[in-house]
Amino acid sequence: MWLLQALLLLLFLFSGKAASQTAVTKLPGFDGDLPFSLETGYVGVGESNESQLFYYFVESQRNPSQDPLMLWLTGGPGCSVLSAFLFESGPLAITYVDYNGSLPSLHYNPYTWTLGLNILYVDAPVGTGFSYSTTQEGYYMDDLESASQIYQFLKKWLIQHPQYLENILYIGGDSYSGIPIPIIAQEIFNGNLDAPEPYLNLKGYVLGNPKTDSFIDENSRIPFAHRLTLISDELYESAKESCNGNFVNVDESNVQCVSDIQAIDELLLQINLKQVLEPSCQNESPRSIKEHLKRRYLEENSEESDLLSQTNPAHWCRVYDYVLLGIWANDKSVREALNVRNGTTGVWKWCNRTLAYTKTVPSSVEYHRNLSDTNLRALVYSGDHDMSIPHIGTQNWIRFLNLTISDVWRAWYVDGQVAGYTEKFSNGDYTLIYATVKGAGHVAPEYKAKECSAMLDRWLAYYPL
Repeated sequence: MWLLQALLLLLFLFSGKAASQTAVTKLPGFDGDLPFSLETGYVGVGESNESQLFYYFVESQRNPSQDPLMLWLTGGPGCSVLSAFLFESGPLAITYVDYNGSLPSLHYNPYTWTLGLNILYVDAPVGTGFSYSTTQEGYYMDDLESASQIYQFLKKWLIQHPQYLENILYIGGDSYSGIPIPIIAQEIFNGNLDAPEPYLNLKGYVLGNPKTDSFIDENSRIPFAHRLTLISDELYESAKESCNGNFVNVDESNVQCVSDIQAIDELLLQINLKQVLEPSCQNESPRSIKEHLKRRYLEENSEESDLLSQTNPAHWCRVYDYVLLGIWANDKSVREALNVRNGTTGVWKWCNRTLAYTKTVPSSVEYHRNLSDTNLRALVYSGDHDMSIPHIGTQNWIRFLNLTISDVWRAWYVDGQVAGYTEKFSNGDYTLIYATVKGAGHVAPEYKAKECSAMLDRWLAYYPL
């Protein structure tokens, strides 16, 4: 304990603005006190703590001292973890259908993962959400440096919160987080061997709809589309033969392959890649969002301006909820409640497309292969209607790990209904559970909250899905 106290003292003596934290008991848009414990704050990382990473920490509503702790990231890179907090696994929800033109309303999510899990949501890399850098150079980031900063963040946060040091630790994320999460897991595992203070009690990792290998993921979209009869048997067979199974790196001199790919692209042009059954909404807008609120948010987010180009959309679109998220997160009272530092973030954006970020790791498969020689456990799941990162590609790279199939492909159930399908792989003490979530898109908990909550609860309890 004396060593932890010394480390904590050194952190605060030399970190300057390295850390801040505040308890949040009320949030604008939610009636009354929050029915859970929420803390927000910053942790400084980097050589001079120039990267100030913002976090939301939600205590387990069951037994915080005994329940596992999970660090959670989301995709992009550059998409704020606030979307996970309000749309996916967090204790609150925001929906367009309840919007009346004022500040969006928040509702309690009965399927929150925090019923039995402490979750540490982190806006990373720097420049995402409310995270910021004190120097211009600090915004230049790549996959390996970002993973290193998140590992540094986690160690510092646990030193500040030593009551969670002995809790079982998991790290997780979705979408593009499929790249950094395995890297971070390996850093933690190696760090525990090389410099075990503070020792991080890592037991495994969770990945949802994960981007893992640029080629494998993208190359699986056409076979996925064929399975869904979005393209014909004849066109698929022609493309497979003419392109030799490579639908990504197309030789421009291969006239037949180019022609087949163009025909496929035309057929898929108006398909929503994130959930193929939902409408494609590039040019649609929510009718009941008042005009002044539309302008306030979208004047500063021009890349979303075409969302509001029609006044009478034919369908509800999921992206409407994210417009509300921008309105909520940019409200002054919300920022004050969250303890966002004044002057550090201009307009909050769900996804910051202007990050100075370099994707230096095109594939994290080798990191998974390294982790498969450890005693960790993994849960990987896919929404089976996600064409942006199809389950076919995810299943392919899992098989490249050459693991042993412990449990064969079978259905898993929620409320007596098929919720998806699952398979278990192992290599010695390492286990990997793969699951599909029936009817879900990218990312699965946003579409099937109850099913994903049940899936995670069972996995955390070492119970079969």
